[in-house]
Amino acid sequence: MSITFAVRGEYIQLDQLLKATGLCDSGGAAHAAIAEGRVRVDGAVDTRKRAKMRPGQKVGFAGEVVELTAEEVA
Repeated sequence: MSITFAVRGEYIQLDQLLKATGLCDSGGAAHAAIAEGRVRVDGAVDTRKRAKMRPGQKVGFAGEVVELTAEEVA
């Protein structure tokens, strides 16, 4: 399954992204998943909790893929 997420501003931290998309219930759960190597960024395992995720990147976790897009400015 694929989720599209619009990034406000320049980036969103990886742990915040997992919470914002509902893939993790809490920041603690997001930190644990990242530390355990269960999160992939652009196909590679990333264990940096506060990695800056920018539009164009893809994050994989728990069978889901989150595609990051730039938020449209009105």
